[in-house]
Amino acid sequence: MIELHRVTKAYGRGANHRIVCAGIDAVFDGRADVGILGTNGSGKSTLLRLIAGMERPDSGQVVRRARVSFPISYSGGFHPHLSARDNTRFIARMYGADTEAVIRFARDFSELGAHFDEPLCTYSNTMRSRVTFAASIAFEFDVYLVDEITSVGDVAFKRKCLAALAERRRHARIIMVSQSAHTIGRMCSVGGILDNGLLHAFPTMAEAMRVYQDNFAVTDA
Repeated sequence: MIELHRVTKAYGRGANHRIVCAGIDAVFDGRADVGILGTNGSGKSTLLRLIAGMERPDSGQVVRRARVSFPISYSGGFHPHLSARDNTRFIARMYGADTEAVIRFARDFSELGAHFDEPLCTYSNTMRSRVTFAASIAFEFDVYLVDEITSVGDVAFKRKCLAALAERRRHARIIMVSQSAHTIGRMCSVGGILDNGLLHAFPTMAEAMRVYQDNFAVTDA
């Protein structure tokens, strides 16, 4: 279970001050896959980082009673001057996992070949997304945090990623954020909309999608 108690987060000052989370209360009880919709810049990625513990709220509390992943495809926790192999090794040690098994999985899954031993700063955005997705899915978490599956590669690789997530969902749950309802609607049963710092909960993903599509001009990719 993951609980958010009056979680607030803002960035910038003066005219640039922007509230991303405005006292959000939420409970993710681990009984369903949750999809959170929001337009570009609404704070979806920030919300996932707060849930993961990668950022601290300005006020409020995030309580985790589950093994929670870092956001899938988020490269902020990866050192740009280290290779994919070295980054993966570091993460495996941090989680106390079998280092060689995690490296082997990430190398094979990412399909980067010799680039796996080159610094991430030489990678394209798609290559970095492949590595971070592979590293995330290499571990067994109770909850996987998924930030848009749109930039991980070509159609075939995206299908591979979705299949890997489907396999993990046999024994775990996901919290997915997206500005497009297409993929999220197929994978999640409970929905929410993040708008103006508030998280609006809906009992079904279908209802969240209907409200979102009626009120936000977003075209599915």
